[in-house]
Amino acid sequence: MVIDQEKDIEKYGVDDLEKPFIQHVKCVDSEEEAVDENGSISMVLLSTCVAVCGSFEFGSCVGYSSPTQSAIREDLNLSLSQFSMFGSIITIGAMIGAITSGRIADFLGRKGAMRISAIFCIIGWLAVYFSTEAWLLDIGRFCTGYGIGIFSYVVPVFIAEIAPKNLRGGLATLNQLMIVCGASTAYLLGTVVTWRTLALTGLLPCILILVGLFFIPESPRWLAKVGLCKEFELALRKLRGADADVSQEASEIQASIYSMQDLPKVGVLDLFEARYMRPLIVGVGLMVFQQFGGINGIGFYSSETFVAAGFSSGKIGTIAYAIIQVPITMVGAVLMDKSGRRPLLMVSASGTFIGCILTGASFYLKGQALLLEWVPILAVSGVLVFVAAFSIGMGAVPWVIMSEIFPIHVKGVAGSLVVLVNWLGAWAVSYTFNFLMSWSSTGTFSIYAGVCAMTVVFVAKVVPETKGKTLEEIQASFNS
Repeated sequence: MVIDQEKDIEKYGVDDLEKPFIQHVKCVDSEEEAVDENGSISMVLLSTCVAVCGSFEFGSCVGYSSPTQSAIREDLNLSLSQFSMFGSIITIGAMIGAITSGRIADFLGRKGAMRISAIFCIIGWLAVYFSTEAWLLDIGRFCTGYGIGIFSYVVPVFIAEIAPKNLRGGLATLNQLMIVCGASTAYLLGTVVTWRTLALTGLLPCILILVGLFFIPESPRWLAKVGLCKEFELALRKLRGADADVSQEASEIQASIYSMQDLPKVGVLDLFEARYMRPLIVGVGLMVFQQFGGINGIGFYSSETFVAAGFSSGKIGTIAYAIIQVPITMVGAVLMDKSGRRPLLMVSASGTFIGCILTGASFYLKGQALLLEWVPILAVSGVLVFVAAFSIGMGAVPWVIMSEIFPIHVKGVAGSLVVLVNWLGAWAVSYTFNFLMSWSSTGTFSIYAGVCAMTVVFVAKVVPETKGKTLEEIQASFNS
C-alpha cells in the first residue's frame, strides 16, 4: 500500500484540515491490468434486484399468517393459542437473527449472509409445508423468522455499500418497497391458494437469491475490510462500469479502512463510547420512533380498527390500505435523493401525527355519540393518511440511514443492535395494541400521535442529512 499525504492535502484543501486527517491508500497489484473492464452501472441495478428478493421474502413471511389463519387451524386442529404462537414466534426468530446478523455479515460477507438467510427461509417454508402438527409448524416459522432477521440487516447494508452516492437513497428505499410488495402478494395469493401452496411460493424469492448471488459482486467495502485488494478493485470496477474512473472512490474506501486497522475490536459496550454515541443515538432513535409511532399495531389490526370505528366490514379499508402502500413507497424512493432524508422524515412524521389525530378523533366522537356519520370516514381517512405518510419516509429512511452512519469496523455490532431494537419495538407494539385499544381507543392514538410529534423534534435536532455524501464522508462527519 502506498500512502500519499501531500496529494491528499492538495486534493482536499486547507479547509478540510480541520477534519480528522484521512490518508488515502491505493492498492498496488501486479495483475491490476487484468481487471475486468466489461462491467457497467447495470451491475448495481442487478445486484440491488437480487438483494431485494430478500426484502420480498421478508414481506412474504410477515404476511403469511394473516390469510392462512382459519385454514391452518382447521386442517391441523389448532387452538387459538397454538396459532398465536405460530404467528408470533417469527419475531423471536427475527430477534435472534438480528443479534447474529452483523457478525455473520462481517465473517461470511454480505453475500454469504444472504445465502445463510435464504437457506434458513427455505428450511422454514418446507417445514411449514410438510407440517402435520403444531411443533413442526412452529419450527418452520421460527426458521423463516431467523432468516428475515438477517435479511433485515444485510439487505440495506449491502445496497448502501455498492450504490453510487447519488443513487444510494433511492436504491435503498427499494428494500421497504419490496417488503410491502411481499406482504401484499402473500395476502392476495392467500385468498386463492391453500396454505401449503402459499408456503411453497415463499421458496421462489430464496431460489432467485441463491442463483442471483453467483452473478453479482461482493460488497467492495467488505472486500477491502478483509484485505482482498484485487477482488475489491474488480468488484468496484464491475459496479461502476468500464468507462468510470474509480480511482478516487477506491482511494477513499481504502483510506477509511486503513485508518481503522489499528482500532481494537468493538463489542456492544464499546458502542457507548463518545465517538460512537451519536450515530448510535441516531440509528436506535429512528428505529424506536419508527415502531412506537404505532405502525405494526395499526397495520396488523387495521380491519378490526375499521370495524371498531363503525364499519360493518373492514375489508374495503384493508384493501385500500394494501393498495396505497406500494405507489407511495415508490414516490418516497424517487424523493429520497432529491429532497434528502431529513425533510422526508419530518414530512412523513408530521403526516403520521395527523393520521393518528384523525383516527383518535373518530373514536372520541363515537364515544361521545357526536357526528356519528363522520366517524367511519374519519377512521378510514386517518389510517390511510397514516399509512401513506409512513410509507413515504418513516418506513424506509431509518433503514437507509442505519446502513449509512456506522463505520465499517462497527457496522456489524451496531447494525445488529439497531435491528434488534426494531424487532423488539415491533413485538412490543403489536402485542400491546389490543390491550391499549380495550383501555381507550382515543388514548391509544393520542399516545401514537405524541410519539410522532417527538419524531419531528428528534429528526430536526439530532439526525444529520446524508444525501449526496459518500459513506466515508458521512461517518467522518460524526467525528468533526
